[in-house]
Amino acid sequence: MNSEDLAVVILNWNGRSLLERFLPSVIAHSKGAKIYVADNASSDDSVEFIKSAYPQVQIIRNERNEGFAGGYNLALKAVEEPIYCLLNSDVEVCEGWIQPILDCFAQDANLAIAQPKIKDLKRPTHFEYAGAAGGYLDRLGYPFCRGRIFQSLEKDEGQYDDIREIFWATGACLFVKKDVFRELGGFDPDYFAHQEEVDFCWRAHNAGYAVRYVGHSQVLHLGGSTLSNMNPRKTFLNFRNSLYSLLKNLRLRVSLVLIFTRLLLDGLAALVFFFEGKPRHSWAVLRAHLSFYRHFGSMFRKREKAQFTKKYYCTTSIVWSYYVSKTRAFNNLVKD
Repeated sequence: MNSEDLAVVILNWNGRSLLERFLPSVIAHSKGAKIYVADNASSDDSVEFIKSAYPQVQIIRNERNEGFAGGYNLALKAVEEPIYCLLNSDVEVCEGWIQPILDCFAQDANLAIAQPKIKDLKRPTHFEYAGAAGGYLDRLGYPFCRGRIFQSLEKDEGQYDDIREIFWATGACLFVKKDVFRELGGFDPDYFAHQEEVDFCWRAHNAGYAVRYVGHSQVLHLGGSTLSNMNPRKTFLNFRNSLYSLLKNLRLRVSLVLIFTRLLLDGLAALVFFFEGKPRHSWAVLRAHLSFYRHFGSMFRKREKAQFTKKYYCTTSIVWSYYVSKTRAFNNLVKD
């Protein structure tokens, strides 16, 4: 398998400055791959800039902004290469970033999804928040990464220079087989943005596919370009979408018990936000719950396609480990 089998697809919304900064590295280090920019109905001059500066880049224009999930679902209908790389517009790729991952796909027919090492563009010695060295969940469905637990980012000292099974791969740089993406129906558009990749990977596991981290491939991520980590809109989406995933992808009794527990813990988090002087985030958590209740029926009906076959968590409570046991590094949390 070589780079001609790969489509690098960058979703864009009013990101002229990001494209201007990051597209050159993608073009320079993706020889042979076909590069697409999927434009989510931008109102700036993104499309005109690409046409003028990079005519070799293919442009797919969505008629409206459907967010990350819906935007990719629409755009990828027009992309026929056997492997997709869904790449954020604020990612700087490095020389040799493609082939290690394509080699993994070639060697394992069951591999459906993969991600490279994600490092912080602003501090390249460290891992980056969105993905780091691969994603995991705790028993309550809280996501974390090798190299990143909550806001603690590990220094890259070669500790994750490996190839390893993971539970979820970051949407910042997600490689996926076209046939699997279409078989699973793509991302769930009801998520709009945030944690749709967790749900997608969970559904892939339930369908019997493998998800992997490939540490011999590396990219640098700016992060926070669409919504910063402390944006109330992001708080709303993360809290709501995490509940969606628990409802959709677990056996019913387990799902309902965990959802009830999470609702209580989310309420506690809302109180913490309030006493920290962040009332907009408290309100975002409440709105997330109200939205979850409103869409409970439609999400419940999506359970029919899931098989609920695979253990999803690698530790009981990341909240307890981080805030009580003071665990800051993944290798101190999970022992091989």
